[in-house]
Amino acid sequence: MIDRYGTDIFASDPHRDGAFAHRPRSQKMPAERGLVVEDPSSGFVGAVIRVEKSGGVHLVELEDRRGRRRSYPLGGGFWVDGKPVELTPPTPAKRPQKSKLTASGSRAVKLQRARVAIPSRIFVEGTHDAELVEKVWGDDLRVEGVVVEYLEGVDHLADVLEVFGPTPKRRVGVLVDHLVPGSKESRIAADVMARWPDSVLVVGHPFVDIWQAVKPARVGLKAWPDIPRGTDIKVGTLRALGLPHETREDIGLGWKAILARVRSYRDLEPALLGRVEELIDFTTVGSASGIQ
Repeated sequence: MIDRYGTDIFASDPHRDGAFAHRPRSQKMPAERGLVVEDPSSGFVGAVIRVEKSGGVHLVELEDRRGRRRSYPLGGGFWVDGKPVELTPPTPAKRPQKSKLTASGSRAVKLQRARVAIPSRIFVEGTHDAELVEKVWGDDLRVEGVVVEYLEGVDHLADVLEVFGPTPKRRVGVLVDHLVPGSKESRIAADVMARWPDSVLVVGHPFVDIWQAVKPARVGLKAWPDIPRGTDIKVGTLRALGLPHETREDIGLGWKAILARVRSYRDLEPALLGRVEELIDFTTVGSASGIQ
């Protein structure tokens, strides 16, 4: 009997033989700065500016000749010189000597041993505020021994302070969003500072959310979008940026992508910088500081 299927079903690979034999295969290529890459699905062509890791995913940012920028997940689906490639992380450069300045612009101090936390605290409204402060001022705060905690909103600030028990030697600095005259936040700030005049300092920035304290140019915008009243500012911002915004996970990943663009104090608005420095000074009065 003739075996119509042959004797060895693995003898031929349809991806290497027949109609697929002449299809070009993707070659792995490091996404080095300056490499000109095409995204064939959109036709966008640009040079590699940087590769960043955000939310566990490597993103490659391209800039075309008109200065427009787009980011893509690293991997396959790109073309270089008319050939398909799989972009990989760039070859690690030789590690340069560590900068003598922290991300906040302060002189870096090498700690010989961990600094014991001082009694004073800095409170911020939420996790995003805390993460931004940590990224830019974290080194300074560890030298000073100041711990940053978040409030999950400023509405119950008086209750938190009542439990904490501020004193002139146990000070509390509070960073508040949207601290503008006549706002609910300004009334709360005035009340608690009147109650603990020498022990509590509440300062704030004019932005509705800490996201807007990041310079919009860092995410490719001329200005942050104007979100209509009644729309959650995080949801509205991500929608305007064309990013997923339906779930809490979407919000978290969107913030991680924004935070990844912050490299130092130079990427933040002055309206935030001065306020955080003011809180650090207030909470470290009388402590030995290595920051200059």
